[in-house]
Amino acid sequence: MVILFVILIIIAAVVLGFIVLVQNPKGGGLAGNVAGFSNQFMGVKQTTDILEKGTWIFAAVIGVLCLISTLFIPREKLITPAESKNQTQQTSKPANSNQQQPAK
Repeated sequence: MVILFVILIIIAAVVLGFIVLVQNPKGGGLAGNVAGFSNQFMGVKQTTDILEKGTWIFAAVIGVLCLISTLFIPREKLITPAESKNQTQQTSKPANSNQQQPAK
């Protein structure tokens, strides 16, 4: 399930990147003249408004997918800081510590 969220996040990020790259920071870009038509053609919304809304929508989609994907991470695979400290201490013991001490 996590892989599905990763794929969806990657697709949304690519689309968001495309939308951002299509925009011109000075208001040109696709908002300028597309094939000789002005910004408003037959009552359709301006291209800049659509691109701006698309930017916000895909940014929100990525954020929501990231938050929701954390609910599907299996809990048994997560290691808490205390557990990782215990594992580090166990592996750092010398190999001969299990042997018995010689009798005095």
